Amino acid sequence: MHYKNVKNILINNGMNIYRGCSHGCIYCDTRSKCYAFDHDFEDIEVKINAPDLLRNALLTKRNKCMIGTGSMCDPYIHLEEELKLTRQCLEIIDEFGFGLAILTKSDRILRDIDLIESINRKSKAVVQMTLTTYDEGLCKKIEPRVSSTYERFLVLMECKKRNIPTVVWLSPILPFINDNEANLRGILDYCIKAGVKGIICFGFGLTLREGNREYFYKELDRYFPGLKEKYIKFYKDKYVVNSFNNQKLLNIFVETCRRNNIMYNPEEIFNYLREFPQLNEQLSIFDL
Repeated sequence: MHYKNVKNILINNGMNIYRGCSHGCIYCDTRSKCYAFDHDFEDIEVKINAPDLLRNALLTKRNKCMIGTGSMCDPYIHLEEELKLTRQCLEIIDEFGFGLAILTKSDRILRDIDLIESINRKSKAVVQMTLTTYDEGLCKKIEPRVSSTYERFLVLMECKKRNIPTVVWLSPILPFINDNEANLRGILDYCIKAGVKGIICFGFGLTLREGNREYFYKELDRYFPGLKEKYIKFYKDKYVVNSFNNQKLLNIFVETCRRNNIMYNPEEIFNYLREFPQLNEQLSIFDL
């Protein structure tokens, strides 16, 4: 861990308070060299002045909007328990009446559920949760130092209880590992029970490029001996690595979402995440 004072925190209304991660997911695209990390991925850069920068940025905004976080680095890594920078930023968003779209894989978000609920009452808050692997044992191999899938499901259920809307990221799905119907149906069952608004899925597979490919292959050798050679044989150096079950799984995914009135078109979901409620919509929330 090291601290850094940065010049800006909001880029297109999104922010990343930390740079790097301690969750250890074997497929993480953020390890890719194109993101130009100048430090080891596990030597997490802490943007220590993030709350002050956010306050100043929101003070100067003429119109309220949704503020996003978690798209690159999880806002609820282990360090957040001690540093509470994410919570400080949520307090500022709540204070100024802005909206929130937050993405995580950790049930540490429950520590701040009171703030998220307050933001949602005043404007809009959407909790986004990544789910990839229904099998708990397999989850601990490919996402070793983060909440299990079931623990994340319990977060979604708590949000449902509090009328906080949720979106699930169904990505990535790893060929020859979790690209099967049983895994997909297990995750979809969780989503249905939790009443999620939408599920973001760009297809069944993952992306591999310089930086994350090497780490992924190293972890395959560790947990799935012999599988790296299979990837090299079938995919060589492709960036987009699609499952051979892609079309079958997509058909199940789309049919299930349609039957349960769950948004599944990524652009529709992104528009929903960006959309800040108008005044009359906010008033209707208070009238409930």
